[in-house]
Amino acid sequence: MEKTAGEKLREQLFYTKKHVAELLSEAEINEAFEFCKGYRRFLDYAKTERRAVSFTERLLKENGFVEFEAGKKYKAGDKVYKNNRGKAMIIAVIGEKPLSEGVKISAAHIDSPRLDLKQVPVYEDSEIAYFKTHYYGGIRKYQWPTVPLALYGTVVRADGTSVEVAIGEGEDDPVFYVSDLLPHLANAYAKKPMAEAVDAESLNLIVGSLPFKDDKVSEKVKLNLLNILFEKYGITEADFLSAELEAVPALASKDVGFDRSLIGSYGHDDRVCAYPAIMAAVNCGKCDYTTVTVLADKEEIGSEGNTGLNSSFLKYFMGDLAAPHNLAAREVLCKSECLSADVNAAFDPNFPEVFEKKNASFINYGVVVTKYTGARGKYDTSDASAEYTGKIRNLFDSNNVIWQSGELGRVDIGGGGTVAKYVAALDVDTIDVGVPVLSMHSPFEVVSKLDVYMAYKAFSTFLEQK
Repeated sequence: MEKTAGEKLREQLFYTKKHVAELLSEAEINEAFEFCKGYRRFLDYAKTERRAVSFTERLLKENGFVEFEAGKKYKAGDKVYKNNRGKAMIIAVIGEKPLSEGVKISAAHIDSPRLDLKQVPVYEDSEIAYFKTHYYGGIRKYQWPTVPLALYGTVVRADGTSVEVAIGEGEDDPVFYVSDLLPHLANAYAKKPMAEAVDAESLNLIVGSLPFKDDKVSEKVKLNLLNILFEKYGITEADFLSAELEAVPALASKDVGFDRSLIGSYGHDDRVCAYPAIMAAVNCGKCDYTTVTVLADKEEIGSEGNTGLNSSFLKYFMGDLAAPHNLAAREVLCKSECLSADVNAAFDPNFPEVFEKKNASFINYGVVVTKYTGARGKYDTSDASAEYTGKIRNLFDSNNVIWQSGELGRVDIGGGGTVAKYVAALDVDTIDVGVPVLSMHSPFEVVSKLDVYMAYKAFSTFLEQK
């Protein structure tokens, strides 16, 4: 039946979002599902920023990338990477156009909320051995008790040697655990606000309960634990002073739903953007513009330190890349463009009151373009210009990238930050592009496979643009 004049006009003038599955062929949907098999392998290995970097470095070497050398003049087609202290990384593919015309930057972060061990973590109470923790990033503390936890990280011993710790996810590994109170005794706790129900200092990992067999010593359970650690890793209690150990959910990624359309896992924020950005860099081949993909640490706590993007490691890399061409970093950066690859909150019908539905993003509606982030009156944001937003809109529309707009919750209720403002501060046109996530910052977040694939198409299209 022919459309009426009103129907045609509505189609022309209204902005409407469409489900990705309605716009893709079965072959494309299958391609998206296949792409997500690789993403799940990445998720299951890269539980920490260090493991994300080591996974990526192996992948890059397998695909012909070599370590970046400052001062070397690279030619079109060269593929390089720079490992920043094992916790952040920059990947570059040299393009045909001169650096004076700028580069295309994709910037994701590879840290996620978790429980970090304190520097003096080991103690015994009531003949149970514990590790003290200090939570990292924006967690909801009540979600972490009773979740099986794995322990990853690096311990530097007194003699300067280091040992890697990875325990909790092997087939025969033990896990670790934060206890919770049974409902029969929790009447007083049940009356507390959710934010106060679990005290931060009670997020302590149970790590042992057997005593060392010697009646002449005290703290026998702690002693037995430290003896096990010394025999396995060669470390003493003092070595925790120079350690970075992270407790993360010991949960493998899983398909969610009878149709297997969703992925549940710890760490989607922001590895669900990092992996598509990595694969776009690996697969981009010959590019007109030089491409720079950044995997940053510390975003969840403000992008601080020398591995976060509120530092100079990207600026210094650009300077080293540009110097052999008699260019300053600022001459390249001011002509450059960036997709800040970070997630947004997907509309959750169970909690509609915290979203403004017209401006929320939805699962299965494609990659989210977030013009501005921040909170309240757009504080702590990078607000992309109309011109740059329009350019990205046209780029995606012209290349069949299915996308949607979105913001993070109702005004004065929601809000959050990304790395966008730190890249924008380098005089780079920047906008946030990422995947919508359900239950963000929880031990088990959920994303759509179709949205993950659209993120990959978005980053690939951006890097390969003419």
